[in-house]
Amino acid sequence: QVQLVESGGGLVQAGGSLRLSCAASGTIFGINAMGWYRQAPGKQRELVATITRSGRTNYADSVKGRFTIGKDNAKNTVGLQMNSLKPEDTAVYHCNAQQLGNDYWGQGTQVTVSS
Repeated sequence: QVQLVESGGGLVQAGGSLRLSCAASGTIFGINAMGWYRQAPGKQRELVATITRSGRTNYADSVKGRFTIGKDNAKNTVGLQMNSLKPEDTAVYHCNAQQLGNDYWGQGTQVTVSS
């Protein structure tokens, strides 16, 4: 089992920045990718950004050029730097880890962007 704990959400004005962090613990051997997904009220959960153990990244088109995902393999953490935030970025952001065909999720952290 992998446990994921997110931190760093909050309220920010449009154009501002926030940084999210996710720490993985438990049986972390074999985690081959981590990432961030978000879910806004009334909408399905959607991919924000992912990063593989080798460092390959993937971003949703809506966040390219504004968000940056990074990782620290030694600390088993993944971060998401969010710049130029927009009201439409408002959502609960969930950390995800993929391990040996299984998906693990954190509880989520709220990000609210005011206009």
